[in-house]
Amino acid sequence: MKHIFLAFITLLGFEGFAQTNPSFYSKQLQFPRVREAVKLKGKAVEDLLKAKGINTQKYDMFIRAFKKERILEVWVKNQESTQYTLAKTYDFCATTGVLGPKRRSGDRQMPEGFYNVNAFNPQSEYVLSFRVGYPNASDLKFADPINPGDNIFIHGSCLTIGCIPVGDELINELYLFAIKAKNSGNDIPVHIFPTKLSDENYSALKQEFSSNNDLIEFWSWLKPGYQYFETTHKLPKVTIASDGKYVVN
Repeated sequence: MKHIFLAFITLLGFEGFAQTNPSFYSKQLQFPRVREAVKLKGKAVEDLLKAKGINTQKYDMFIRAFKKERILEVWVKNQESTQYTLAKTYDFCATTGVLGPKRRSGDRQMPEGFYNVNAFNPQSEYVLSFRVGYPNASDLKFADPINPGDNIFIHGSCLTIGCIPVGDELINELYLFAIKAKNSGNDIPVHIFPTKLSDENYSALKQEFSSNNDLIEFWSWLKPGYQYFETTHKLPKVTIASDGKYVVN
């Protein structure tokens, strides 16, 4: 996937490709796979948004993913609102690695942490895909300094060495959710957790991984962000301290 994606963004110019502008959606429609996605799933996406009371032309989107449960949640809201509504849940159709963050290229790990979608690929090797912004400033504090890895995508197909695949049919729908939201002008946050970090699940993690203090500490940084959203359905404000720690304000 990487070589086709890099060739694609080189062709268009990455800066203009990754940034949003008023014609982002129409530019996406220049690509045959996106037009096919609209044909297959466009009405379903519109109907689902309308059923949730969401303005189909201007909305915000937020993604949560849980590695142990192998699910990805799509949350949406009208831009004048502060609270998100769950739109749909997708199953991972394949997974790889173990619980815990990604720390180097080739470790087959899905990352864990707080990210944004930072690029879209309508010519993916895996039908359609959009990229999660790994590595972020926290990852770079702890990952391999030479080769931390990159190009983590949410994509079609059911193959993965660290990305999140949802299958060919469902990526058409998920991609449409994302490009319509991106066209509205805001970032799409992506929060990836080892599991749903309820008090019960967190206690279970601490027991299972009791010999790995670094991992338990890392998850303690993620838990407040999970809990804030779970309680309020509002996005937490997450910053990264100079030591790489996530701080939820």
